[in-house]
Amino acid sequence: MKKIQENEELDKAKRRSRRAFIVYSALVCSLTMGAATCFAAGNPITVINNLSTFIFSLIRAIGLILLGFGIVQVGLSLKSHDPSQRANGFLTLAGGVIITFAKEILNTIVG
Repeated sequence: MKKIQENEELDKAKRRSRRAFIVYSALVCSLTMGAATCFAAGNPITVINNLSTFIFSLIRAIGLILLGFGIVQVGLSLKSHDPSQRANGFLTLAGGVIITFAKEILNTIVG
């Protein structure tokens, strides 16, 4: 009896996975076949610069989040007198500053 239940559960799992694969395949085919070609207007360098600005703004946001988390960690370590948490807080703080100003640092290095 137990073997029959296991076989039924296995069959259900196989059917579910087969159905999921069919849905996934249909989605990939519809997205691939239905894709329309688009052409960029204007100067391609402008497009690259806009993309670069967008990516660096995302990196800056991540750096600011790390900076805030580092400040909170240092504050909590001062409250709890935990030196290892304080060291981690200062490292997170320094990493956040570096990540926040990554574009300016790279521009200074490149020139």
